Amino acid sequence: MTGTTIDGFEYRRLAGEDGVQLNVAIGGSGEPIVLLHGFPQTHLMWRHVAGELAGQYTVIVPDLRGYGESDKPEETTPDTYSKRTMARDIVAVVRAVGYEQFSLIGHDRGALVGVRAALDHPETITHLGILDVLPTMDTWDVLHGVDAAVAWHMYLMAQPKGLPERMIGAVADDFFSSFLDAWDPSGTTFPPHVRRHYIESSTRAVPSIVADYRATAGIDLEMDRVDRKAGAQLAMPVGVISQDWGARLGFDSSALWRKWAPNATYQSIDAGHFMAEEKPVDIAAFIRELVQRTPVQVGS
Repeated sequence: MTGTTIDGFEYRRLAGEDGVQLNVAIGGSGEPIVLLHGFPQTHLMWRHVAGELAGQYTVIVPDLRGYGESDKPEETTPDTYSKRTMARDIVAVVRAVGYEQFSLIGHDRGALVGVRAALDHPETITHLGILDVLPTMDTWDVLHGVDAAVAWHMYLMAQPKGLPERMIGAVADDFFSSFLDAWDPSGTTFPPHVRRHYIESSTRAVPSIVADYRATAGIDLEMDRVDRKAGAQLAMPVGVISQDWGARLGFDSSALWRKWAPNATYQSIDAGHFMAEEKPVDIAAFIRELVQRTPVQVGS
């Protein structure tokens, strides 16, 4: 399918954790910024933002393990798709490109990988940007009653291995299309070839996408609870940008993030969930402002 790469970017396959190969787009020059995609998307969601940033920064845009053109290892243990493992993928890939430290910006699932990378590798992640997601343990804590229906897919994919994969696989096109429709109020964010790319890529990745979500209801949640009990916090500059859905659902999402990052900045944006594609100039400006903040010297 044409039009499913980022214009002007080089593509490489690079080894992450345990030799898993990630599809990685690299462009620009300067300090490194890594952009991680969400569900049900691939690295292509960053095509506009990456182009905006490449004139000033080295921009590294991988498909997460289990998504897009990256490897999709079988879920043999709960850790196969833990955010800790996926974070190690990203650190390994960026080191292969030639950088020991980098800014990390994630949307949705990618933001959860970014948070785990920042918790586990504070000496490596200099700046953390979070687009339109809640912390893992807080997501489960704030879902109550019928309002939890907004996250119905999370409960489905939290079930034991087997049934969710078969159910989703039977109607995969409809399943993934439903999120592209529901989370894009304007209905104009995705050109037809990009929409088709997301659906086809996700349909090929049903077991690994389910494994990613299953980990968030299991091992990822356990890791967050351990860190919360230990008082772990994110000391690097952190910026969060989100829809104003927290108010609609009855909680303060900025307060939830500040439990993890007391000095985080928080802003809302008049956009749908797929804000990097709907308003790329605004998201690029958010990223530039974040990465220009003075980084914290770990151990100082």
